[in-house]
Amino acid sequence: MKAQEKTKSNNKLSVLWLIAVAIIAVSLLLFCQFYFGDSISNKTTFYQNTHINGVDVSGLTKAEASEKLSKNLIENKDNIKLTLKNGDKTWVINGSDFELVGNFDDSLDNVLAYCNEGNIFQKKKIENQIKNEGLDVNIPYQDLLGGIDDKLDSIVSEIEKEPTNSAVEFNPDSKVMFSITPAQSGVQVDRLALDQAIDEALANGEEYIINIPFEEILPSEDMDNLLENIKLRSKFSTNYAKSSDNRKSNIKLALSKFNGMIVEPSEEVSFNKTTGPRSSQNGYKDAKIIFNGSYVSGMGGGVCQASTTLYNALLLADIDVLQANHHSLPASYVPLSFDAMVSEGYADLVFKNNLDTPIYIKAYGTDSEAIVEIYGQPFDEGVEIKTRSELVKVLPHGGDKIITDTSGKYNSKVLYKGEYYRLKYPQEGYESKGYIDYYKDGVLVKEKEIRHDHYQPQNGQIVEGSATLEEGMTLPASNVKYISPQKVTKETIENAKKKWNIA
Repeated sequence: MKAQEKTKSNNKLSVLWLIAVAIIAVSLLLFCQFYFGDSISNKTTFYQNTHINGVDVSGLTKAEASEKLSKNLIENKDNIKLTLKNGDKTWVINGSDFELVGNFDDSLDNVLAYCNEGNIFQKKKIENQIKNEGLDVNIPYQDLLGGIDDKLDSIVSEIEKEPTNSAVEFNPDSKVMFSITPAQSGVQVDRLALDQAIDEALANGEEYIINIPFEEILPSEDMDNLLENIKLRSKFSTNYAKSSDNRKSNIKLALSKFNGMIVEPSEEVSFNKTTGPRSSQNGYKDAKIIFNGSYVSGMGGGVCQASTTLYNALLLADIDVLQANHHSLPASYVPLSFDAMVSEGYADLVFKNNLDTPIYIKAYGTDSEAIVEIYGQPFDEGVEIKTRSELVKVLPHGGDKIITDTSGKYNSKVLYKGEYYRLKYPQEGYESKGYIDYYKDGVLVKEKEIRHDHYQPQNGQIVEGSATLEEGMTLPASNVKYISPQKVTKETIENAKKKWNIA
């Protein structure tokens, strides 16, 4: 009896244990389904009170919402009219001007992804929040209307401007040569704020007026004190009072190409490029030039005096001269080693602004003088620059050379043997050096050799007739005196120094 009762008791406990296990298993299954089930199966419709671009998409699937949004945009696109204003300027954007390129897929996917974040408890929280507060999503209309960005870019380009700093105006022919243009602030449109304003306007209605947001951009530096740092650094002139009108015209024309020139720091300037080809089309005329040791007629004669005047002004202003050339004959209007011959194709005057600020060139001609003035930052107080020529030696000429006129070129001057006509006087040559001397409070503190030149001596030329004197004919005495080869003496050297004003 007791055994039977014990067996029944054990069976009862087993049944109760099995029931308990089953209850736990069912509870776990239900919990897992409750906790994880919605995370596996995402929501495919939008929560109540969800609006996209002002359109209610509550309870719709992605496809249904896309269709509804597209239909709404098509129906209302042509009613869009945005008036953008900036000061007294107005621009109108009409929806009818743009092509519909609306693609809502990405935005709709993002909204659904937001609604499906987290576990079921988190999703429930999001659902309740949307139902109570609403979910309003705006898709940028730049993504929906093709070409609206281009239109906005065009409007912005009309408004925006870069700030400008104060600048020097240089008018070399005016009584007041230097003046200041005031600095001006720039304008920059706040494009992000403008895009947001357009999105909000289109979400709230088809017609809207928007004041374009912008900010003022101040100049990077104030240069109102520029004029205080512009002084005359040098002035140099050469005389051409005895020149022909054509030669004077050529000099003035070449100088005019530099008049008013502003040379920025580190900028290089070529004389030949600036003056252009020496041609009649460019206004140049025939005048005497030095060619192979002789004066001959040539287009643009006199331009070398313009380049020489500029060259010396540059030296006195302490501006770097990168290229300069001497003539075959010394130029009478400047000391030895301070001429600057120019010729198209093989000889140029090139300089570079080695200062930290611009230089300003005033170049002009009067009836008697070529003048160049150079302005820029002032020298340190007490500093003065001078140029100096040194005669190294006199190079003796070889005297006269007699040539016979066998071609009859000089028949109007000479016909017979024993008749003479001087074509050219002999000229002594020179070896010379050019220096720049730097003074501080009147004391020489530095000297710099800048040139070492050789002006080759030139033989004289006498032409003699070639015909034989007929019997009974007597030639008059010739007034052409033959000059022998030169011998250099102390007197020769002193005369040369005096001629070229060399101490």
